[in-house]
Amino acid sequence: MNYVSTRDKSVKVTAAQAISQGISTEGGLFVPDTFKVFTAEDFKKMSAMSYIERAKYVLSNFLNDFTAEEIDYCVKGAYTGSFDEEQPAPLADIGDGINMLELWHGPTCAFKDLALQLLPYLLTTSAKKVSKGKKIVILVATSGDTGKAALEGFCDVPDTEIIVFYPSEGVSPMQKLQMASQKGENVYVCAIKGNFDDAQTGVKKIFTDNAVKEKLAQNNMQFSSANSINWGRLAPQIVYYISAYCDLVNQGKDVSRGFNVVVPTGNFGNILAAYYAKKMGVPIGKLICASNANNVLTDFINKGVYNRNRDFYTTVSPSMDILISSNLERMLFELSGNDDKAVAKMQSDLAKSGMFTVSEDIKAKIDELFWGGCCDDTATLETIGKVFREKNYLCDTHTAVALNVYEQYKKETGDNRTTVIASTASPYKFAKSVLDAVSDKKADTEFDNVRLLSDVTKTQAPAPIKALENAVVRFEGEIEKETMLDSVFGALKIK
Repeated sequence: MNYVSTRDKSVKVTAAQAISQGISTEGGLFVPDTFKVFTAEDFKKMSAMSYIERAKYVLSNFLNDFTAEEIDYCVKGAYTGSFDEEQPAPLADIGDGINMLELWHGPTCAFKDLALQLLPYLLTTSAKKVSKGKKIVILVATSGDTGKAALEGFCDVPDTEIIVFYPSEGVSPMQKLQMASQKGENVYVCAIKGNFDDAQTGVKKIFTDNAVKEKLAQNNMQFSSANSINWGRLAPQIVYYISAYCDLVNQGKDVSRGFNVVVPTGNFGNILAAYYAKKMGVPIGKLICASNANNVLTDFINKGVYNRNRDFYTTVSPSMDILISSNLERMLFELSGNDDKAVAKMQSDLAKSGMFTVSEDIKAKIDELFWGGCCDDTATLETIGKVFREKNYLCDTHTAVALNVYEQYKKETGDNRTTVIASTASPYKFAKSVLDAVSDKKADTEFDNVRLLSDVTKTQAPAPIKALENAVVRFEGEIEKETMLDSVFGALKIK
């Protein structure tokens, strides 16, 4: 297996090169040129395994230049002692054929932990193979959860620096506190005036600036990414969809007609991982893409036109407040039959005019694979309240979007197959919004909201959330988006 660039498939690199580099030099994203298709015997073996063993089994097919010992070291290091009850991705049956894939039992209470506990191991192992002696600089743009999960994963990892940019008004108070109070000698956190797309665009610009890369090289450093543009972020997400299928089988769930997967998504990485699991043999039926008021993906799936020229909304589900979905590029490469020139043209059109249109052939494939829907904040909060009252299940604002869109899908299609919904964050990361959805009671501070939500719902706040109450804020203030590069050089002490 090699990794090729979505914008120039003549570029071929190993897994270690793809992970350590993060993004191809011309701006394309790395994808495997082949995918393993698992047999019934493979799934039978994995169904008898622990999550750690399943992860090793799946990832060994992507880490083509890692030894078995290196894969064992990376996976065990990431998933041992980091998740509640040693269960990184448990399924919760809430009735009516709905199974919640709870991806928030890690150290930052969000699904990004499943990848970002592993990525530091993958990246440092990769760097030893292809960038020996260089310090790796992790550059991250975040809409809330990636930032903290990356900071936690890379905190004080030798020979790394991590710099995180987030929109100052585009994350929840809890997300902001998680990042601003991050410990570690190699971490730097910076708020920008703007939205997530501004942060992501700024990071990509810095990443692909040859003069900046040369400056880093002069200081024996190189960039890499912890965003899902890095294949090392995306591959671990494929694991939990394969694991979910194994768990459905073990629990005796009806998967004779396959099962649907619903993902609340902004940057398209999480639902892309589900697609790759389907490509590898998991019997996934429909991939249901759930958006909030920033419904650029809903319109794209339904119309075949991607158009980011629209109003941007700050919502109660901030991790989905995105208008440029980076990982869609990998899906376009797949649906176009690996047509790198077509992908490069679409991405160029997006950069120049803010929009592109896919061919009729690609649109037909989208219709076959995906269903897209969206809901606004009012419907999101109503869904949280309804699911709690009717099913005694408390979910966060992003998972509620997925539940709401799933109900829309079921009503429109009548498809009642077993369904897995990606539950992407703890409700306590968005305590005020969730409290408003289930109670008329009000609290004065963010941690009063946490305590009151716990009292009202008779649920327990996660220990990492409770521990934040006395956390010391280290990073304050905000910058203009145009000065992001200055902040990078300042954090790295480069003149």
